[in-house]
Amino acid sequence: MQIIAHIHTEFPTKFGVPRQSGLAGGLRGTIVFTPPYRNPDALRGIEGFSHIWLIWQFHKALREGFSPTVLPPKLGGKTRVGVFATRSPFRPNAIGLSSVRLLDVELHTPDGPVLHVAGADLVDGTPIFDIKPYLPYADCHMDATDAFAETRRDAPLQVVFPDEWLCMIPAGKREALFEVLALDTRPGYQHDPGRRYGFNYAGFDVRFTIDNDTLTVVEVVKL
Repeated sequence: MQIIAHIHTEFPTKFGVPRQSGLAGGLRGTIVFTPPYRNPDALRGIEGFSHIWLIWQFHKALREGFSPTVLPPKLGGKTRVGVFATRSPFRPNAIGLSSVRLLDVELHTPDGPVLHVAGADLVDGTPIFDIKPYLPYADCHMDATDAFAETRRDAPLQVVFPDEWLCMIPAGKREALFEVLALDTRPGYQHDPGRRYGFNYAGFDVRFTIDNDTLTVVEVVKL
């Protein structure tokens, strides 16, 4: 398959990225097409859709071989589940699927056509194989069931972000960061309240602890 574009996001590494698209609607991403596909005609009419599907590559999780089962972190890393019953990145073909909101379409920029999206769960630089419109009448299944529903947190974490650290984050990037922190990106087997976690976001290393249902930011370092 040909790489048609790359997406640029605020996450240079995997940790911290929401596990599913749409969970942090404030996150912004920019899709820039590779030279062979920088043709405005290929996007004609896309502005009429509110959401699009992205088909992309888990380029940070490429590996040789195939395992029929995986250990989902949210199940504590101890319960094996069939790879095709999960959205694990460790698949026979390292392909991801995300539904994102289409915010804006710029057809003529120095980099060719550019799409601005929200709610992406992709690392910065992720290769994109294809883009398709999201169709509510066909793609939304209101009676769908979820085998992992009982393992998910009912409410988001309460985020405590002291002003001494919050002031370092640009105002336009704070809302999305709060959304991500509240999601609890830890593996299901990590519950030590004294442990420091951290991820890179928008040029900052955001470090925090989690005790029960409260996340407290303890340091922010500019990268």
